[in-house]
Amino acid sequence: MAGGSREPGRSVTSKVLAVLGAFDPAHPQLTLTELARRSGLPLSTAHRLVAELEEWQALSRAPDGRLRVGLRLWELGQLAPGPLHDLARPWLQELFASTGENVHLAVRDGLEVLYVDKVYGRRAVPIVSRTGGRLPMHPTGVGKALLAYEPDWFVKSYLARKLERPTRHTIIEPGRLARELAAVRTQGYALTYEEMTLGSCSAAAPILVEGRPVAAVGIVLSSRRARELPRLIDPLLNAAAGIAKASPPASGSGP
Repeated sequence: MAGGSREPGRSVTSKVLAVLGAFDPAHPQLTLTELARRSGLPLSTAHRLVAELEEWQALSRAPDGRLRVGLRLWELGQLAPGPLHDLARPWLQELFASTGENVHLAVRDGLEVLYVDKVYGRRAVPIVSRTGGRLPMHPTGVGKALLAYEPDWFVKSYLARKLERPTRHTIIEPGRLARELAAVRTQGYALTYEEMTLGSCSAAAPILVEGRPVAAVGIVLSSRRARELPRLIDPLLNAAAGIAKASPPASGSGP
């Protein structure tokens, strides 16, 4: 792609990535002007790059003419989850079948959790997590389950940050959150009560491979039914253990 290569300081690749990075869950469709503004590119450069990305089907047009991510990127995205996704899928489906509740799989990516799969039904409570979406670690069940098993240096660094508070129930006090993480390590699972979203609570368990938290599996249900969480713990732990047993040995230092 040639678009805008005369502009100093930025490579063509960085400009293309800026165009694609302009889209997010809050901005799934953009006009060309909006895309140029969000990507920090001149309108003429954005126009040239968009034309080439449309030709490659990385971008497409909505009926009203706004730009959106194209099917070509969706096809490439299906290659990304890797073996963990494939190994976990049957366990997620079985967990959903036995509980009837929203079930999801997440991994840590930096200081956030990245949701890589979800199984849900029409009667399950609506939740904010979506496949490919990211949320903070400390207010989510899967995030707490992962954070509790990270090295001490990582946990201390995380707790030293100014922590987001999505709801009034979110635990953001470092000492209190540290005690909560210690409880997670003791019992082997995490619980949240309206910490990420009002009206929902969750339980989650880490998937430990050679002691390393490679992912976490979680269940979310309405906070009106919070008293039912204890009955979900055993199937949740069984699913996490099953995925761990089927997973290859851990390698590398993680995201």
